[in-house]
Amino acid sequence: MSSDDVLTVREVSKTFGRVRAVDRLSFSVARGTITGLLGRNGAGKTTTLRMINGIFLPDDGTIELFGTTDAAAVRDRIGYLPEERGLYRKMKVIDQLLFLAEIKGRRPADVKPRVEVWLKRFDLWDKRAGKLEELSKGNQQKVQLIGALLHDPEVVTLDEPMSGLDPVNVVLVRSILKELKAEGRTILLSTHMMGEAEKLVDDIVLIHEGHAVLAGDLEQVKGSFGSNTVQLAFEGDGAFLAALPGVASARVDTNVAELRLAPDSDAQAVLAAVVGRLRISHFEIAAPSLEEIFIDRVGAGVVANRPAEVVT
Repeated sequence: MSSDDVLTVREVSKTFGRVRAVDRLSFSVARGTITGLLGRNGAGKTTTLRMINGIFLPDDGTIELFGTTDAAAVRDRIGYLPEERGLYRKMKVIDQLLFLAEIKGRRPADVKPRVEVWLKRFDLWDKRAGKLEELSKGNQQKVQLIGALLHDPEVVTLDEPMSGLDPVNVVLVRSILKELKAEGRTILLSTHMMGEAEKLVDDIVLIHEGHAVLAGDLEQVKGSFGSNTVQLAFEGDGAFLAALPGVASARVDTNVAELRLAPDSDAQAVLAAVVGRLRISHFEIAAPSLEEIFIDRVGAGVVANRPAEVVT
C-alpha cells in the first residue's frame, strides 16, 4: 500500500456455494480521487463493496483501508450506499437519517444541522416528517445517499448511486461527488453505466466475472486504445454507417454514432462518405469512449482469469 493509497485490495476471492463471485481481485484507490469499479451486472462489484465495508469477509486475500485490515476499526470513517434499499419503511425520514448517523458514532443532536442542510439540498425538507414508504423510489434513493454522507466520512463507497434518479437529480449527485473530491474525500463508485462513470471518475477498475481485466487512469486507459475512433453527431438516417469501408465496428444511436476504424483507415475518407448522406454537426477523431472500451473488454469471448492490464 503506497502512501497515496487509502484502500488496497490484494488477491481477494469470495465464493457463495458453487459461485465464485470475486476471483483474486486486486486494485488500489488513491486518496482524494474518484475511482470507478466498473462491470456488467453480476461481475462482482456489489460483493467487493460489501467486503470493503466489512459486511462479508473475504475467503482469501486482504483488504487494507486506512492502513489496517480491521474493517470494524475504521467503519465510522466510511460511508456506504448499498444497491438495495436499506431503509425502515415505517420510519420517518428525519428519524431514519438520525439513526443512520448514530450507528456511525454521531450524536443525533450534533448532526441535526447537517440533516437540514442535506434534506434542503435534495429538495426533501418538506418530507422530513413523512414515512419512507410514502416516498418515491427516487426520493428513497436520495435519503440513502444522505445517510451515506451524513456522518462526514473520509471514504465514500457507492453502489449504483444514480439508480432511480431523474436527470435533474443525476446532475445534482454528480456535482456533489465532485465537491466531495475537491474537499479531499475518496470515492469508490460502482456502476455499469459507462457514460455516467466517464463524466466522474479519475481511475477505473474494470472487472469481469469477479476478476480485474483493466485498470488505470481513465485518460491513460483511453489513450492506450489509440485515436482511431470517429465520433459523429448528425441529422438523418445513419443506419448505413456500420457498413462503410474502413469501419471495423460501430455503435449508432439516434443522431449520434461512434465508429471504430480498422487499422490504416482514413478518417477523412469516412467523412467524405457521410457528408453527402447526412447533415453533420460534429465530427471528431478521438480515443474510444469508456463504453466502447467496456464492450471491447467484457464482450463475448473475454477470458476472465487472464492477468489484469494495468495502464500507467
